[in-house]
Amino acid sequence: MKKNRVKEMLRERRTTVGAWATIGHADVAEIMAQQGFDWIVFDTEHAPLSIGTVQNMMQATSSSDIVPIVRVAWNDMVLIKLALDTGALGVVVPWVNTKEEAIRAVRATRYAPLGNRGVGPRRAASYGAELIDYLRSADEEMLVVCQIETQEAITNLEQILSVEGVDAVFIGPSDLSTSLGHKGDWHHPNVERAISKVLDASMNAGVAAGIYAMSIEDAVRHAADGFRFIALGSDTGFLVSGCKSALAALGRKK
Repeated sequence: MKKNRVKEMLRERRTTVGAWATIGHADVAEIMAQQGFDWIVFDTEHAPLSIGTVQNMMQATSSSDIVPIVRVAWNDMVLIKLALDTGALGVVVPWVNTKEEAIRAVRATRYAPLGNRGVGPRRAASYGAELIDYLRSADEEMLVVCQIETQEAITNLEQILSVEGVDAVFIGPSDLSTSLGHKGDWHHPNVERAISKVLDASMNAGVAAGIYAMSIEDAVRHAADGFRFIALGSDTGFLVSGCKSALAALGRKK
């Protein structure tokens, strides 16, 4: 099966950058894949993307070096299985708050005896043509990213990071700031302290730290600080900012 170069880069402590795909059209995914990102996360948690649409979008990126990842709607073995069977090389799992939930996420990406993923990889194994090769290498190549979004997750951070198979933890600043009582203020000192705690603990545990950058300036700072799985934005965000920049250049503002 295809080597997961992002997982390899994270093992080598190299910084990876990617973006969120939320518009359900193959053209959008293809355009994003041509821009030089290391990975794309197809978002089925907050975007109206069905697994069939995700597969179509993923197919549009096949000629690129992009590593396809799916953010599943929940920490559920069936949703994770479907995402991987379409050809995703990893999952972003939301709302991981405990060690037990991290273990559940990892097990859903592994075949027995390491996990409980059902066998039927379909597109991931070239529709059966590469089944044996896929089964032999899939466990090793799957990237597991656990989202740290709550005070509970911060409290249990070290335990989550101790779970074998967790390749990265990922901060969603909007959810984290809301959980900490500072809705929409992701630069509040308490939120910044929590973000620093995640980064420091991840480094100590040898697990990559990731974050959704709320601005390009934030992305540059996060990379310098040591975050290695950085989301630069989303398709909708790039569309909005591009429109605004073009109009502003002509003196037009909404």
